[in-house]
Amino acid sequence: MKILKIQALRGPNLWSITRKKLIQMRLDLEEMEERPTNLIPGFRERIEALLPTLIEHRCSEGCKGGFFQRIDRGTWMGHVIEHIALEIQTLAGMEVGFGRTRETKTPGVYNVVFNYIEEKVGLFAAESAVNIVEALIAGTDYDLQADIQKMREIREKVRLGPSTGSIVDEAVARDIPWIRLGTNSLIQLGYGINQMRFQATITCKTSNIAVDIACNKEQTKKMLDASSIPVAKGDIVVDEEDLEATIKSIGYPIVLKPLDGNHGKGASINVTNWEDALAGLEYAKKYSRRVIVEKFITGYDFRVLVIDNKVIAAAQRVPAHIVGNGRDSIQTLIDETNKDPRRGYGHENVLTEIDVDRDTLELLEKLNYTVDSIPAEGEIVYLKSTANLSTGGTSIDVTDLMHPENIFMAERISRVIGLDVCGIDIMAPNLTESLKENGGVILEVNAAPGFRMHLAPSEGLPRNVASPVIDMLYPPGKASRIPIIAITGTNGKTTTTRLIAHIVKNNGFRVGFTTSDGIYIQNHMMEKGDTTGPLSAEYILKDPNVEFAVLETARGGILRSGLGFSRCDIGVITNIQEDHLGISDIHDLKDLSRVKSVVVDSVKKDGWAVLNGEDENCLEIAKSLRCNFALFSLDENAPAIIEHCKAGGIAAIYENGFITIKKGDWKFRVERATHIPLTMNGKAKFMIANVLAATLASYLYGFKTEDIKLSLATFLPGAAQTPGRMNIFEFSKFKVMIDFAHNPNGYRGIEDFMKSVDATRKIGIISGVGDRRDEDIRECARIAGNMFDHIVIRQEKHLRGRSEQEIIGLILEGIASADKETTYEVVTLETEAIRHAISLAQDGTFIVALSDVIDNAIDIVQSYLDSEIEQGVIA
Repeated sequence: MKILKIQALRGPNLWSITRKKLIQMRLDLEEMEERPTNLIPGFRERIEALLPTLIEHRCSEGCKGGFFQRIDRGTWMGHVIEHIALEIQTLAGMEVGFGRTRETKTPGVYNVVFNYIEEKVGLFAAESAVNIVEALIAGTDYDLQADIQKMREIREKVRLGPSTGSIVDEAVARDIPWIRLGTNSLIQLGYGINQMRFQATITCKTSNIAVDIACNKEQTKKMLDASSIPVAKGDIVVDEEDLEATIKSIGYPIVLKPLDGNHGKGASINVTNWEDALAGLEYAKKYSRRVIVEKFITGYDFRVLVIDNKVIAAAQRVPAHIVGNGRDSIQTLIDETNKDPRRGYGHENVLTEIDVDRDTLELLEKLNYTVDSIPAEGEIVYLKSTANLSTGGTSIDVTDLMHPENIFMAERISRVIGLDVCGIDIMAPNLTESLKENGGVILEVNAAPGFRMHLAPSEGLPRNVASPVIDMLYPPGKASRIPIIAITGTNGKTTTTRLIAHIVKNNGFRVGFTTSDGIYIQNHMMEKGDTTGPLSAEYILKDPNVEFAVLETARGGILRSGLGFSRCDIGVITNIQEDHLGISDIHDLKDLSRVKSVVVDSVKKDGWAVLNGEDENCLEIAKSLRCNFALFSLDENAPAIIEHCKAGGIAAIYENGFITIKKGDWKFRVERATHIPLTMNGKAKFMIANVLAATLASYLYGFKTEDIKLSLATFLPGAAQTPGRMNIFEFSKFKVMIDFAHNPNGYRGIEDFMKSVDATRKIGIISGVGDRRDEDIRECARIAGNMFDHIVIRQEKHLRGRSEQEIIGLILEGIASADKETTYEVVTLETEAIRHAISLAQDGTFIVALSDVIDNAIDIVQSYLDSEIEQGVIA
């Protein structure tokens, strides 16, 4: 078997709109295509022995053991690999269950699709599943546990921490979109101007000064003491002399901890003699030059969480420990404790496995114990000097037991330090009494406090502490999303996108839009190139200036990784015509329609799909939509338009020379087509179709018809507004038009326009693209042969696996099949082809460059035009 390609889908995609995180593996079974599972002796026994938990996979049988029944009857290895990829992720602590395996039109080649929680783990699982199956086929041993452990390690490196993850989960529950910024825990909630950011539990509202204060334990202590808040006595030391002076002042027992430490690193607790104090000083100085020395306060370790100046949760933290039974060693008791199903590797579960480290050995040494010692029955042996959950500690929820005075004090502390999310460490006998009464003290105030102990305490009620964070970032009435209009189709996408963006901008929004030539914000190009994929969409949605997104969405990005947004307000399909067929398993218009439909399937339930009412494929998509839909058509008497409007539907139609909105039996004329520059005085029918689509989408969003009318009148076609879309350059004696037409339907649109062009001679510059089908290249050339008197064939780029001679040969076959004789010549370089065509121009000549490299063509023609202007030939 051979893996041909593995890709991660991250948004609504061809396989599922709701399951956005999928791995798609293209797998060639090679000789295994002829050997399903029932033809491999012992396969069932071996897979069941290696992965007995697969018995829970019901598969299409719909019952426990269903997958094994399929293996007994005979199923193909792609299907087996799908199930194994799902199961090994589950065994590694990532519960997944969606999968699909479908054969492509290439015999023996399958698309194996399954969901993932962590992308890198999913990619690893794909390769691992193939390796496991190959071992099962061969009957060789396989170290499954090594792969499962590897997946756990990958997950711990790439996953969001429990605190960050809880906030993201709460956002998702409230339908707030999120984007991970980079590979760490920096997260963007919401889109565009409505975004909020946070990292761990530091939010964009967190004061930088407050964080600095909290990180400076000495400064924190002084501010709290000055505010009559009880703190432990102590001082900052840097050497033995300072240490000795501080101990004389406060006496034993003491605590030593690094001034700039966190998570309990470098801390020594309950130190009672000079020798241990020196050792503690050296240990703390590994983490910070300055060390805090405080009086050790007896009592319990508590953490109080304050969010937006309100106490949200409180927990008693208990250091990792074991309880002796008089029989087993400390190591054995640790191993037994780690078998608790609540404990796991890293942040896998609510508790962390206890490991033996320097801190553990030092604590045991103070008790004259080793890990082999056997503690007495009922004896509690503490294994860590701090109570952090990340080192194996446990927590007990005590939120409801807090004394009102302590609640008041905690909320006051958050205001004194200035933190919006604040963790307060307290040492006290309990929190049921006021700290002023029981002698408790504030040990530390923490910025970015961990949420894990509150989310899943070992005892007591779990607290949804992420909820008040979202309440703070998105109070009632504050939006998290921005409007999104997504445009797809075969032809007209870019022009429609630009026109809609123009209408949106004229209605007072700061608009960001993506096209096949670049990313724009308020008409300023940010990035140049074909930017119609999910990364470009995400670029717009991440920009804090953007109030409205208009996104051209091409098939390639959808196939590679899905959409770059979770849903849109309006989805537009301009048309679905033969183009890019034979690529990425898209062989016919039905396949292509499935890809394009992803955009409109992602429209929110009360949003709108705008569809071409004359396109059978669009009309077929409309039948299964879960949102509203409206149609546009150049023919007001098209059967679909009549039926749709008769049922009370909305449409945009071209009638009596007007762009018109039709709602049921009522008509609202927006503007005469001849008054809209983009339509070339009403002569470019395909441009009128683009105007209809843009007008309808804008109307459905809620823009007023008079505002749409003004925008249509002020959208001027040309190299600046619509590069490569019917850009006409008027010379003194001839004209040159550049258009991006590159498929038969696009060529037919140009042919229709050329019928209205009065010219003494029509010269076309055409080329072929290597990844188009032979018949598509021939058909484009045939149409060119019909509309031009002379053709210049050029071939410079986009060979894509073909030879230049092969493509030119197909073009010549197409020209020969035209209805009239057309002369031609070959000038392979694009720049030379354009210059040569211009050299052939006479009075009244009309040159058309059908170019797939827009910038070069525009630049060359513009340089000629500038030369005429400089010479005074053109005023």
